[in-house]
Amino acid sequence: MSPEIVTILALVVIFAIATFLPINMGALAFVAAFVVGTLSVGLTTDEILGGFPAELVLTLIGVTYLFAIAQNNGTVDLLVRGAVRLVGGHVAAIPWIMFFVTALLTAIGALSPAAVAIIAPIALTFAARHGINPLLMGMMVIHGAQGGGFSPISVYGVTVNTIVEDEGLPDASIQVFLGSLIFNLAIALVLFFVLGGRKLLGRKVAAAPLEHVEHAHGTTVRGHGAAPGPAVGGDDDEHIHPDVPQPVRFEQILTLVGLVVVAVLALVFDLDIGFVAITVAVVLALFSAQQHKGAVTQISWSTILLIAGVLTYVFVLQEAGTIDYVGDAVTGLGAPLVIALLLCYIGGVVSAFASSTAIIGVAISLAVPFLLTGDIGAVGVVVALSVASTIVDVSPFSTNGALVLANAQDVDKDRFYKQILAYATIVVVVGPLLAWLAFVVVPGWF
Repeated sequence: MSPEIVTILALVVIFAIATFLPINMGALAFVAAFVVGTLSVGLTTDEILGGFPAELVLTLIGVTYLFAIAQNNGTVDLLVRGAVRLVGGHVAAIPWIMFFVTALLTAIGALSPAAVAIIAPIALTFAARHGINPLLMGMMVIHGAQGGGFSPISVYGVTVNTIVEDEGLPDASIQVFLGSLIFNLAIALVLFFVLGGRKLLGRKVAAAPLEHVEHAHGTTVRGHGAAPGPAVGGDDDEHIHPDVPQPVRFEQILTLVGLVVVAVLALVFDLDIGFVAITVAVVLALFSAQQHKGAVTQISWSTILLIAGVLTYVFVLQEAGTIDYVGDAVTGLGAPLVIALLLCYIGGVVSAFASSTAIIGVAISLAVPFLLTGDIGAVGVVVALSVASTIVDVSPFSTNGALVLANAQDVDKDRFYKQILAYATIVVVVGPLLAWLAFVVVPGWF
């Protein structure tokens, strides 16, 4: 049996076991990477370890450690109160603020994971404090990042535009940017109403944290420093608490400065956000070592095991030539519309586990031969491939999805993981088809 087939079958087995047994999928994936990689693909253990996602692991550790400290000293609560005051206490506006702020960050050049790493912890803490479905808030942040991610000065935008220019295809820079923004905005609008956004309309809260917040999934969350009170979660929650000003402590000011430093160094100077975040976290811990000695235990180690194991196995899958094997089979079909649809699915499925930037390049390169024939609109296909390859970053195995999972507050992580995985599955199944219909099949758009 060929290595390509073996790696695919092993992947199916991993998912099956993790679905029916309470075993961390990352641990299973490490075993598969070792067994399949050495016996079938012919890799050494050193070569397999070369696929270990060290940068992502460091990012998850650094960001969750930093925001554990910010959570413990009340800085995150301070940011949440500020966000509420910014929108006049209208809870329904907060998810949209998070969407557009993240979109702005990626549109002006921030890497999508960096923008999500900065915004997601704040957004998810607000969700926990004020009874917003954490899945809604997390996905609004990710779709915001993807919505702004194809501006002409962004990483995705530059990548796609360079490939298009090098291959002699028509310029699609504006169409790709607007197409991605509109597509993700439409998804965000649907999510807002499906995941409980309608119940938030008209609700106002004070900037002070709540003592009891009823989550969308039914668990109760306790805030910090608020007086005991009734559960919150219905439509009649206006003015739950008076706006009680809270004094800002020195350590909170220091933490805010640290967060700004992380944002500037990661977004402006393009330094690795994992190293930057853990450096700032350690500096903050030095000022109050006893208070923050338990912050390390708040790092989501099970999530890190999950992500690291799966992505290490994906590396083995790539080394086996499985992606090229599937891509060659698709491009040999000969029907341009069908090829475009299948390439959208290849981009979507693979990108859910691997680098979106790399997969966009592969997908567009595979499409070039039949796009140059003129039998199908090249710009529409480029837009569809770009959108299909990035909307799946909601996957818990992508950097963005992993950051949302790791930073969720006061939730059952196993349940939340399953919710994200279920939503990501829907996106992988439906998203590429909708992108293909919207930008390739429907005439007159692009």
